[in-house]
Amino acid sequence: MAVPSGPVRASTDAERAMFDFVDAYDRAYETAAAQHGLSVAQACVLGRIADPRGMRELADELGCDASNVTQIIARLESRDLVRRHTNPSDRRSRQIVRTGTGDALYADFETSFAFARAAIANLTLEEQDQLATLLRKALA
Repeated sequence: MAVPSGPVRASTDAERAMFDFVDAYDRAYETAAAQHGLSVAQACVLGRIADPRGMRELADELGCDASNVTQIIARLESRDLVRRHTNPSDRRSRQIVRTGTGDALYADFETSFAFARAAIANLTLEEQDQLATLLRKALA
């Protein structure tokens, strides 16, 4: 799910800085996931199911095939991190929910994935506000 590291030709200093930041973020995310015995994809999915979610909804959100999500969920389920339940509003479909074990593991993962918090700590409050504004503008 993470963008692979590798040489990127950026045409501006801003592009280079953005590529460097994204690459460092991805590496830190992968390291934190591995510390908890998770793949990047498993950590990503586990983080997106704080509330019950449908398999199709997850696949669409992640931009991947439903069969990929099914495999990820099966691995998480084998570790008792998630469970599949019948959707109360549509009994033909299933929802994925985190278990107590999954909640605890994800809380530990979030604590160990300190990259964004550490990066933001290097900025003043005014710079943090400016960065947030600029990132939102860039994503518009």
